[in-house]
Amino acid sequence: MIVGLDVGTSKVVCLVGEMMADGRLEIVGIGSHAAKGMKRGAVINIESTVQSIQRAVEEAELMAGCNIHSVYVSVAGSHIRSLNSHGIVAVKDGEVQEADIERVIDAAQAVPIPSDQRVLHILPQEYSIDSQEGIKDPSGMSGVRLEANVHLISGAANAVMNIEKCIKRCGLGVDGVILSQLASSHSSLSDDEKELGVCLVDIGAGTADMAVWIDGSIHHTSVVPVAGDQVTNDISMALRTPTQHAESIKIQYACALSSLAGADQNIEVPSVGDRQSRSISRHALAEVVEARYEEIFSLVLDELRRSGYAERIPAGIVVTGGTSLMEGATELAERVFDMPVRMSVPVSVKGMSDIVDNPIFSTGVGLIMYGVDESDLGMAQQHASSLKVEESRQSVVTESTAEVANKIWRNMKSWVKSNF
Repeated sequence: MIVGLDVGTSKVVCLVGEMMADGRLEIVGIGSHAAKGMKRGAVINIESTVQSIQRAVEEAELMAGCNIHSVYVSVAGSHIRSLNSHGIVAVKDGEVQEADIERVIDAAQAVPIPSDQRVLHILPQEYSIDSQEGIKDPSGMSGVRLEANVHLISGAANAVMNIEKCIKRCGLGVDGVILSQLASSHSSLSDDEKELGVCLVDIGAGTADMAVWIDGSIHHTSVVPVAGDQVTNDISMALRTPTQHAESIKIQYACALSSLAGADQNIEVPSVGDRQSRSISRHALAEVVEARYEEIFSLVLDELRRSGYAERIPAGIVVTGGTSLMEGATELAERVFDMPVRMSVPVSVKGMSDIVDNPIFSTGVGLIMYGVDESDLGMAQQHASSLKVEESRQSVVTESTAEVANKIWRNMKSWVKSNF
């Protein structure tokens, strides 16, 4: 069992999954609870966050019929920083070994990082040996000079520690802290899109998280601090209604493209205090929502252009996350980005697919997939170690058998000599 814990701004989602023999992921437990101690991906109230995590984990345990001991947790927020770095080392024995790869990655991450930042991921993009570029796995190749391009992702140390502290106060261990959009990429993007060039935009309640993939590796990550909560606030202010009613209206009636909303459709809007509720047209509501969605997509486009990768993503944009579910969001995004846009749900998932096939669960499912990759590596290492142990046991058994045979032969010879 591998557990993914998506601690978001509006909700905490806990998913329990296991990898089946056919290579597909089966979800066996789901727990979800409103997050009341988070703001834009950061913990602002430890007690409230601990309670939300406990409720979500208990629900998942009850459904999966197991006890959860440790989790892979997501992290997001405006404190996330990223950069591309380059390292170069000499190959020691003329053939690239694992030690050489470790040294060149160490050289690539030897860049000044603020003391209040903590490195979360060191993601190799490609290697070069002498003048040969574009190498994905240099192990065993001959050469003199080994170079590596890597993508470094860091987050505010205090923000990451606060999330870990909340999880540990729930009596759980932390298997890994994973960047939210990196996890979502595992569940939402196809290998073809990653190779061709694509930008994932995970739009949650507090932030819109970006990840640019080119040639099968991640080249740029960024966070836009405007997302679904701002849409709710706009509705609340424009319609003069309490936030909880604005959220309900957003989910039931809002549309991100005003041309899709009919002017003859009316919505009952609760007022503040004891005032009478009012009726407004769905088209007027859509105009408020469209302006904010257009701003979100425009900020993502500005960041994409600033990164220099806007012309290198022929596969276009993939949107996911709860806020991407809005009617008309994909059509508006195509108009803003002027490139193909699709909404993604988790792929290669079985078990509770009617529930999990939803952009809301992209990060949670991606965390489990990330954990499966990590555990597969560990299992491979354990398997290799067990093979070595088994080989040594067999050699010991062989030696012991030979010694016993020799002893029996010597005893037989001495018996023959003494009796004949």
